[in-house]
Amino acid sequence: MTQAVRLRPRMVEKIWGSSSLPPPFSNKGDQRIGEVWFDVPPEMNNVLVKYLFTSEKLSVQVHPSDLDMPAGQCGKDECWLVLDAVPNARLALGFKQDISAQAMRAAALDGSIEDLLEWHDARPGDFFYLPSGTVHAIGPGISLVEVQQNCDITYRLFDYGRLDHGRPRALHLDQAVAVAIGAPHPAALRKSCGMAGNTPLLEGPVFRIDRLAGAPTDSVLARYAGAVLAVPLAGAIKVDTLTVRAGECCLLPDLASADFSQSLSALITQPVRQCLAEDYATVNFASN
Repeated sequence: MTQAVRLRPRMVEKIWGSSSLPPPFSNKGDQRIGEVWFDVPPEMNNVLVKYLFTSEKLSVQVHPSDLDMPAGQCGKDECWLVLDAVPNARLALGFKQDISAQAMRAAALDGSIEDLLEWHDARPGDFFYLPSGTVHAIGPGISLVEVQQNCDITYRLFDYGRLDHGRPRALHLDQAVAVAIGAPHPAALRKSCGMAGNTPLLEGPVFRIDRLAGAPTDSVLARYAGAVLAVPLAGAIKVDTLTVRAGECCLLPDLASADFSQSLSALITQPVRQCLAEDYATVNFASN
């Protein structure tokens, strides 16, 4: 039987990260921490939860899909829930208009690809679903929670000022262009839900995600059978003698076993199943 357990966090240094993290996180050294990962439990080996903190722009990048990977390996669909953002902070998802692979490669080489992307204002409570193949970038001044498939493959198309600003990182143009979707990001895969209240965010194809304010409702309990990953955003979740607070992540044997009476806001997620080819045409948000 699955046991409730607090997942071990890992601070990951990134060139675009921050030496000053927002509460409840702390950085005792001078490292630029860009991500906080939580160890993936065996019961959820296809779902990774992490926090991201940006002080500079991330590269323009893309991830492969399950269909691009060898048998038995997953690609990387991902979701973002914005927790905090400075004024005028922005995220890029997809292109303003359809673009060919040849034109995408040329734009990556001359740096104009940044202007071809569709940039969106980032505000607390904004939620974005990025099917693998979505070309994307994240601007500075943003804190978010990311739920993704457990894949760490990133293909960089462009890295801002990479030669004159200390970012001489490798690009992966052939791989990136081969898997990238040269089209706009569907508006149906973006929503703004604010920071209050219960909000179902996504239902499949890879995972389901809800944000809870307090205890889960009967309808949420019915949808989330079995083990669940829970991320307290404000307040705490208790299971027996285990107390999990904001900035942490835990594996729950099921939602009914947890006490959400001290939870002001929490994100919950669990895998649905591996993506199949037909799934990429049928991704839908859960309804409000």
